[in-house]
Parts: sequence; structure tokens; C-alpha cells
Amino acid sequence: MSEASETRATESKKVWTTLITNTAYLPGLLALEYSLKKQGSKYPLVALYTDTFPPEGHKALDNRKIAKQHVKYLMPSVQKDFTNDPRFYDCWSKLTPFSLTKYERVVQLDSDMLVFRNMDELMDLELDPPGMRGDGVRVFAASHACVCNPLKKPHYPKNWTPENCAFTTQHSHPEEAQTKGAPPTAGLGMPNGGLQVVNPSEAIYNKIVDHLASDSTMNFDFADQSLLSDLFGGRWIALPYVYNALKTLRDIHKPIWRDDEVKNMHYLLTPNPWDEEEGKETQETFKWWWKLNRERLDLEKENGIADGF
Repeated sequence: MSEASETRATESKKVWTTLITNTAYLPGLLALEYSLKKQGSKYPLVALYTDTFPPEGHKALDNRKIAKQHVKYLMPSVQKDFTNDPRFYDCWSKLTPFSLTKYERVVQLDSDMLVFRNMDELMDLELDPPGMRGDGVRVFAASHACVCNPLKKPHYPKNWTPENCAFTTQHSHPEEAQTKGAPPTAGLGMPNGGLQVVNPSEAIYNKIVDHLASDSTMNFDFADQSLLSDLFGGRWIALPYVYNALKTLRDIHKPIWRDDEVKNMHYLLTPNPWDEEEGKETQETFKWWWKLNRERLDLEKENGIADGF
């Protein structure tokens, strides 16, 4: 087991967590934490940091009294070349929440997310108990990955097409798509790793670590989510898109997208909203991020915090 399982960074046994390895995503993390509080969540966010996270980042978290916890940087024994998508080198560590057995429930969020509606119900979503050791049919919960490849990246698998996307299967039932995910086997049956609802389990984590030590990781084009799909295919709960509203869905899955239904926006892929100047946003959803982030910055300034993050 990793050292992460031996401690708890907060009194709450149910937490939101987000992985942070550098300061590039720190503005996103700070906005995410602010949005959770703004939407009235009863549960704290814990920043899971690796050895690569620098002192100025720690100071920023400490100044805002954001709980933090050290985790090891997870890597497979045989590393796949992610030169075309360097972000995936960090993604293995997003499997760490399965090891945090001092908590009863962990909901892992990517740092480029922003919460627009309360999601505390995820803390009580029925999942298999740890004692089932990952052998049940409700091992974790997540939303589907979109496999449409809208940016036409040539290194993506050939079967990543709209016809094979789970969200495409919901186009004819848009109202149902707001509250119910497509079956976990729909499309290519791959979860998106941006939001994961987990009952931490030593047995499940050990299965993950064993899989990381196998040569099969060479075939995993999408790191953590490929591994979860391979290990627990069809045995996870598929959440509706509103819990992990990928920014690309707004254009490519218009039949099901509803702005006012989004609970959690996911600004995956570059650019991120904070990469653009406030007031000169190139996307409508970036304006949403900057409006909320401006609230955060103004409030922090009132409280004497102005560190540039």
C-alpha cells in the first residue's frame, strides 16, 4: 500500500480530492475549491500533491487553508510513450484515491473542473463495499469518455469515432441524458478519469498496482482510464454527462447538452480558461470560469491574498 493510505488530511471521512503536480494547474485548483464552497458542499477538497509540487504552490494552498496530502507519483513498470499527449504521464497518479483507505468515500476531480451545482449526492451514491475487493458490478462511478476525437488527433485509435461514442447513443433521449448515463458497456465502454467516485479499498488498489506492473500498460493509450476500463470493464456506474461536462461536448453532442443542467464543467485539453486573458475569452464556457474566478480573486484580495494564482 502507498503511504497515502496511512493518514487523513481532514476530519471528514468523505472528501473531494484533486491531483496537483505543478503550479500550471494551480489557478484551476483554487477556482475548483472556491466553486465547491460556493455551491454549498458539506465536504472539503484535499489537494493530493506529489514530490514535484514546488514551495510556492504549498504556500498558496496554506494561505487559503486548503487541506493537502502527499501521494506517491504512480508510474507503470513499462512506460508507454505519451510524447503526443504528455498530460498522460501524470494521469496514472489519479488512481491514488483507491488507496486512501482512511476515508470512506473519495470523489476525485481534475483540477481543470469548475462546479456550478451542488454534487454532494455523489458522497452517498451506492457502490460496492471495500469487502467485495473489486469483484462486484459497482466498483466505482464515472462518466463516459467521449471518443469522437473532435480535434482529429492522428495518434488516437482508429475506433475513436462518433459512431462508437456512448454519448451518441443518447442523442435520441436528451431529457433522460440529464439524469442517467448510458450503460457502462455503451460505445467503447471507457470511463473518463476526470471524475471518479471511489470507496477506497486496499484490495482494489493492489489490483491496480499489479496491473501497472504488467506489460499490458503498453497498450493503454489513455493511461488511468484505459487501465480502469481493462480491469473493470462493464462493472462501473456510468454517471450522466452533467457530472463531468467535457467542454467539447457542448459542440459535438448538442442534442443532449443543456447549459443550465451542468453540475461540473471539465475544461480538458488546452487551452485552459486561465491561459486566456479575462474579457478576451475565445469560448463561452471560458467566460463562465472567469466570472466565478473573478469572485474568488476579489474575495482573496479583500482577505490580503494576492500571490498571482
